[in-house]
Amino acid sequence: MAVTAVGNAVPRPMRAVEEVAALLISMSKASASRLVKYFDTRELKQITRAAAQLGPISRPQIEALVERFADALSDGAGLIGTAREVEKLLEGILPADQVADIMADVLSHTNQSILERISNGSELALAAYLMREHPQTAALILSKVRPACAAKVMTQLPAEFSNSVMRRMLTFKPIVDDTMLIIEKTIHEDFMINVSRNAGTDTHARMADIINKMERNRMEEVLDNLAKSRPKSAEILKGLLFTFDDIVHMTPRARTTLFDQITNDRLILALKGTDKPLRDVVLGALASRVRRLVEHELDGGEPASQKEVLEARRAITDQALEMAARGEIELNAAEADSTYIS
Repeated sequence: MAVTAVGNAVPRPMRAVEEVAALLISMSKASASRLVKYFDTRELKQITRAAAQLGPISRPQIEALVERFADALSDGAGLIGTAREVEKLLEGILPADQVADIMADVLSHTNQSILERISNGSELALAAYLMREHPQTAALILSKVRPACAAKVMTQLPAEFSNSVMRRMLTFKPIVDDTMLIIEKTIHEDFMINVSRNAGTDTHARMADIINKMERNRMEEVLDNLAKSRPKSAEILKGLLFTFDDIVHMTPRARTTLFDQITNDRLILALKGTDKPLRDVVLGALASRVRRLVEHELDGGEPASQKEVLEARRAITDQALEMAARGEIELNAAEADSTYIS
């Protein structure tokens, strides 16, 4: 579809339904067709009536409309999928009574599906979100999501906070359905706004992914700078970060599982220049034969560039983060009970 250029047309205020009609007309036929299928019969009638009566729209006016729509998309905040945003979208397009009926159905469906959606989301994002909440709120959410999701989130929480959450989960009393619906609606609104932006991940989780790729000195510089202006965000990020030096905080079993996936060449590179305590911890996680090989190469092997060493360490931490996200190992679990029963 195309918009006719009418350079001398006098701009006039447009109703919401007219803006929808103008945007659809300005799109290509293929793009408009993909959107039209989401409107019901009554909505389509209103849009087509508005389109038929739209009259001349100047190019600057349609460009301003498209630009405003694009700005809203890039900002994200106005287009997050909350019930209120849906209601605002329908206002001016449908009668008030129909909007009320639709919103009742939307809210009902939202309350039924929000816990499932949280369970299928990013554990890192959910952990970052819960760390900003009261332990009682965190306990309520984790008691309602899937056990597998709750278990993975627990591994991302600081030990003291996690222990408090566990104690509260054990003392919960039954919550009546009407109250639970209100709670779920509130969780949905807050979680979607603060956690599920764009790709479905939290800002802190995305930043942690970026900072984890930095060199250690640069990472510390970023966190120190952030702590001066946004101390709470810096605290959250510290809880989400994992560096090569943090391997000492893993359980022996987790270290062994991790290094089973790492090639000897990469491990040898990563250990070059490390302090003896860290090196001993890593070597202690290896099988005897592999340990002798690694020690031999470290004692008499060729020197490596700093870039090669840092890349090897980064590859190992990336592997650890990926395995932790899949629930295969735990990170920062030095406080966990390291006694195993066979």
